[in-house]
Amino acid sequence: MATETPATTTPAVPGARVDRSLPKADETSSTTAGTTVISDGVVAKVAGIAAREIPGVHALGGGGARALGAIRNAINAQDLGQGVKVEVGETQAAVDLTIVVEYPTPVHQVASQVRDAVAGAITRLVGLEVVEVNVTVDDVHIPGDEDEQHEESRVS
Repeated sequence: MATETPATTTPAVPGARVDRSLPKADETSSTTAGTTVISDGVVAKVAGIAAREIPGVHALGGGGARALGAIRNAINAQDLGQGVKVEVGETQAAVDLTIVVEYPTPVHQVASQVRDAVAGAITRLVGLEVVEVNVTVDDVHIPGDEDEQHEESRVS
């Protein structure tokens, strides 16, 4: 009895992380003609929301992105894709996230949970195969740091 081995998908464009080729006719599950285009921003937003739901994630993005995000939040224009970069192909997606972890949460556990949650959310909600999720931990947030910075000076 011969067993089938799963075919590995290689990117159609050399150097690309995702397969940008169109799916074969037998790979589509819909019988209705037409196409669905999912923008990179949608995938980034799904990834950002999934990452923020993980306990221990304080924020997404590097220092500059967080500063800009604070301004956006002040005018009620939150960017849920902040700190997230995606590469989206026809059937696959690759994600790069930058996060800030709460102290004393184990950084490696948070990164692993973020990776799993983001891949699961993109697969479940967008229907794309996630080929990689790269997590960069940019900072560690220490509770109380921000409170100390906002205290009024005791001297005039």
